[in-house]
Order: sequence, then C-alpha cells, then structure tokens
Amino acid sequence: MELHYPGKSGILDILNGPKASFPTHFNTEKNALLEGDNLPIMRTLLDSPLRFDLCYIDPPFATGHSFRSSTHRSATISKSNADAVAYNDFVKGAEFIEFIRQRAIVIRELLSDNGSFYLHIDYKIGHYVKVILDEIFGTENFRNDITRIKCNPKNFRRNAYGNIKDMILFYTKSRNFLWNEPTSPLNDAEIFRLFKKIDAHGRRYTTVPVHAPGETQHGPTAQAWKGLYPPKGRHWRTSPDELDQLDNNGFIEWSSTGNPRRIIYADEHQGKKIQDIWDFKDPAHPGYPTEKNLALLRLIINASSNAGSHVLDCFAGSGTTLLASALSGRRWVGIDQSATAIKAIENKLHTCPALTEKPDFQYLKAQ
Repeated sequence: MELHYPGKSGILDILNGPKASFPTHFNTEKNALLEGDNLPIMRTLLDSPLRFDLCYIDPPFATGHSFRSSTHRSATISKSNADAVAYNDFVKGAEFIEFIRQRAIVIRELLSDNGSFYLHIDYKIGHYVKVILDEIFGTENFRNDITRIKCNPKNFRRNAYGNIKDMILFYTKSRNFLWNEPTSPLNDAEIFRLFKKIDAHGRRYTTVPVHAPGETQHGPTAQAWKGLYPPKGRHWRTSPDELDQLDNNGFIEWSSTGNPRRIIYADEHQGKKIQDIWDFKDPAHPGYPTEKNLALLRLIINASSNAGSHVLDCFAGSGTTLLASALSGRRWVGIDQSATAIKAIENKLHTCPALTEKPDFQYLKAQ
C-alpha cells in the first residue's frame, strides 16, 4: 500500500537534494551537535563514512502551535531566552507527511545494516506516518507500535475519551538488527505470586518441568535419564548430562512420586520481558517544550544499540537522546535548527551531575 498526495517527491530527488556545509572540518570520530535544517545536514552526512546503529526522533506533531520556552521555564534555558520561540509546528496535512517522509528516507540510508529507527508521534497523525514508514522500511521491518503513557488522567470536559498516551513506531533496516532484550524486575506482589515455595535457607523459588513440547526420535533429549523417559509427545529440555549436573547442584526437585522439576529462584530471575505499553510520563518540570523522559530514551538506546554505537537524533530538542547516549557509552550526533534548543542541549550536557566527565563534542552551525 502507498499513500498518495500532492507534492510527493521522488526518492532520488530527495537523496540528491541540496547539502549543507560547515565553516570548519566535521570530524566524524567525535560526538557532534549540529545547528541547522536537518535535511541538508543529513544529506551531507551521507557522504561521510558515518553510519548509525540507532536513530530516535521526536519531530513536530502537526499541532499548528508555536512552542515557547516561557511555557516551561527552568535553569535549562536562561532568563534572557525565556520568551524565545523554541520551535514552530505549523506544517500540517500532506505537507507534514512529506516533511517526515523526506527525512525518514535519508535516515534509512544513514542507518547501519543492523540499525533501528524509532519515531515518536501522536495519535492524530501517527497512522498516516506509519503508512509512509511502511513504504520506506517495508512492512517486514516494522517491529512495534509502542503505546507511551505520557501523563496522569485528566478530567477535562471533552466529548471523547481522555488522552493519556502517544505512540512510538519502531522499524529496523533489515531482519538482522541489534537487539539487547530489555527486561524489568518483578515487583514484590509478582514475586509472592510466582515464587510460592521457600527453601531451607529462606529463598523463594518455583519449579518448572524439565521437559518441553515436541517429541524427538533421536538425540540426547530423547534418551532415558535416571531410568525415566520424557512423557509422550515431549522431550527433555536439556541433555541427560546437563540434567545430571543440575541435579548434582541441587536445582532439581523430586516429588514424592519421583517426578523431577527444575528449581528457579526468585533472586536469580532475569526479570520480565518489556511489553509494548510503556509508562514513561513527561517530566513534571521540563526545561524545554515537549521534553521527553530520560529513562524512556535509555531504554531505547540500551535495547537497540551497543556500547560504542553511533546514535542519531535529528530533532534533538532538549538533548535528552544525546544525554542518554552519553550516559550509556554511545557516540552521538544531534541536529536542531533552533538556537534555543542548541543552548538547552549544551546546558543539559554540561550540567548533568550523572556525567562523570565533561562531555566532549564539536558544535558546528550549517551554512
């Protein structure tokens, strides 16, 4: 399926459009904060060897509003800039879809073969954006439509359901992408519910079968172990030798009828798999309009990149992606055309107490 609208440009025209230049040499080995229109800047990056394992963007949402720093005053933005326009969000309709499409096309080319792309958007325009991203990345590379809980419920009078969420669209460049399975720890209620047994040392545990569905006719998992065979239609989860090792180390519990089950301790549990509904509310006192939660960005960065990976945010805004990258040992490039955003980013990076070293990055303004 494709989305058709007036003014839809050809892919080659987008990739071969005007490029940006910089007053001094752009060192691709260093972190970089680049000021200017992200489209020509990214076209310039295409000529470099730099490729990104991850790109996260939080672009305008076609709201029709102008966002001023005075809406969210804090130490991040100086008093002299308190009434400055952070950014305008006036582009709407087909023009907005094409605005996103052109940038997503270039971003895809900037991704490494193992790269991932996350686009943060709202429910009013996000479904159109998904159709465009399906065109660019392919439906086979669509991974998730993530629901992000952005705020607490509000009782505004409105003839519709309250809106407390937005969405994050997650795509990869190929089927072979970087992925570090994110998990979250079990809470106390979950531990008490899932690990009902307590051993002689006071450790909570549960037990699981040592066999799994699927019958095998040959191989070690079909062989007898301690005189037992797997039940009909099942096989041992591991070889008899490995089961012996588990039993010798006290990780097999035998029932009164001689049924073996593997012991799983609560304090050794690796955590539960992160699902596609995330509760990362916006900061209560943001230093920049539409500033996002730092923990949200750290989750994305840790899941979809490795230490040393390059991360791109071409709508850098307040710099949360860049800070999260620095805290996670990633290299980064941030782009924004707002001078207010650039000041906020520099301040955030230089004043974050969690950064043990002063951040090393180059600042360049595109010409």
